[in-house]
Amino acid sequence: MATIDITEQNFAEALANNEIVFVDFWAAWCGPCRMFAPTYGAAAERHPDITFAKVDTEAEQALAAAASITSIPTLMAFKDKTLVFSQPGALNATGLEEVIQDVKNLDMDKLRAGSAQQHP
Repeated sequence: MATIDITEQNFAEALANNEIVFVDFWAAWCGPCRMFAPTYGAAAERHPDITFAKVDTEAEQALAAAASITSIPTLMAFKDKTLVFSQPGALNATGLEEVIQDVKNLDMDKLRAGSAQQHP
């Protein structure tokens, strides 16, 4: 599956309609963003069960600000509408694959239970 473009208007809908969503915050002028794009695109093809989205930080400045993006590229991963990963910088293919597997294997019930214990 190819990547999809996310805007401020469809961001919440993308999270609501997909179990796992990876979001690449990028800009056309950003060299590391352009270098990461083929790696990200290849991962999207290998994992059709995951939604891979891109946010152009120049076109979607309000969304980038709401996500507290201070460096690009920044990769975020959401599972069950919950942010479970956020990291600036381009990952290589191996690093991205590790993050994908970690997110797939994440037990959200366990995560929620741990969060509930920390915040009574």
